[in-house]
Amino acid sequence: MTVRYSVALPNDRVDRPDEFLTADAVADVARTIEDAGFDACFVTDHPFGGDRWLAAGGHHALEPLVQLSFAAAATTTLRLHTNIYVLPYRNPFLAAKSILSLDVLAGGRVILGVGAGYVRSEFDALGVDFAERNELLEEGIEAMKLAWTQDGVAVDGRHFRARGNTMLPRPASRPHPPIWMGGNSKRAIRRAVASCQGWSPLPTAPSRAPRTAPVDNLEDLRLRIALLHKEVEAIGRNEPLDICLSLITPSPGSADYRPRLTRSYVRGLADLGVTWIGVRPSGADRPTYLAEARRFADDVIAPLR
Repeated sequence: MTVRYSVALPNDRVDRPDEFLTADAVADVARTIEDAGFDACFVTDHPFGGDRWLAAGGHHALEPLVQLSFAAAATTTLRLHTNIYVLPYRNPFLAAKSILSLDVLAGGRVILGVGAGYVRSEFDALGVDFAERNELLEEGIEAMKLAWTQDGVAVDGRHFRARGNTMLPRPASRPHPPIWMGGNSKRAIRRAVASCQGWSPLPTAPSRAPRTAPVDNLEDLRLRIALLHKEVEAIGRNEPLDICLSLITPSPGSADYRPRLTRSYVRGLADLGVTWIGVRPSGADRPTYLAEARRFADDVIAPLR
């Protein structure tokens, strides 16, 4: 099985904006990782985090689709991956228009990773009921699919009503950008199998994932994938399903980084059915960040291909 790789764009580095958060910086990172052999770049989504959450380890982020549009303009083949986009924060039709706009302008390179979200302070600040997040996510996915593929859409949602509406142009990806469901819960796995083209388990430990099942080792992942296969069998799904996991091994910038062990770990993930791997370089400045990305590509991606 061929494994592909998505690398994090450092959209959280508000401490070094000149290094990471300018148009030139985003373009430089995107071009470099494309040239190095990565298949995609990804960004996170935190529009307005609460101060207590930020002080406890949360982070800021640029608006994901805006940053990915700058990466798209600087590259030709690099996929544009949201990991993840919190759909319940947004009206699904406005989200659908933004996503298809990026997909059209980038020539069909969007991978839409979505999730229910977990930061209550952001839901409160954005005027969205935290208790509704799962239902909003599920109806939002279906509403976007309708908008992307049908004319005269007529559908009632919890907070919207379409009575014959059409959204053009169609996405460049047909029938729409692949949707990857983020989350480790049984509900997230069921959503992935029933409604999406991929599943993105979150590499988390129990203390850092109070609202989802922990996945911090291969055995945790194996158990979650077993649940995924049961769901596939239960509904008789025949369509392939990508699995994307961010690496939970030391990055090339760590003293504990061992290329041979990392390659072995990646092989183990592939044996379990993982098709995409997320990579997070940890460089304090852009040259170091890019050097770590190139080293990972040379140490891991090239040998395994």
